Amino acid sequence: VQLQASGGGLVQAGGSLRLSCAASGTVFSINDMGWYRQAPGNKRELVASITAGFTTTYADSVKGRFTISRDNAKRTVYLQINSLKPEDTAVYYCNAQNRVSKSIYWGQGTLVTVSS
Repeated sequence: VQLQASGGGLVQAGGSLRLSCAASGTVFSINDMGWYRQAPGNKRELVASITAGFTTTYADSVKGRFTISRDNAKRTVYLQINSLKPEDTAVYYCNAQNRVSKSIYWGQGTLVTVSS
């Protein structure tokens, strides 16, 4: 299973980005998907998740600004990030958990840098 994350970059505070994570080697529709982030010196934290049944959850710090979605036909999960803040600066990782096998997979991460 491979997860390829993309879409990171350098943006000014208040700007937007859309992260994408394309999956291969798995039956995408039976995976719960998530986006995590890790800032320098911090632990990796869950930002948003979307189940195989399209139920979404968000960290309190991103509610109202981040939107997770998935397109099973494209085997891709997205994270729309609006109203970016400097504290959103981190490497963002996508994660997949297969509901049948319970296996967990990680993408390579994409860097988001927000300037003030």
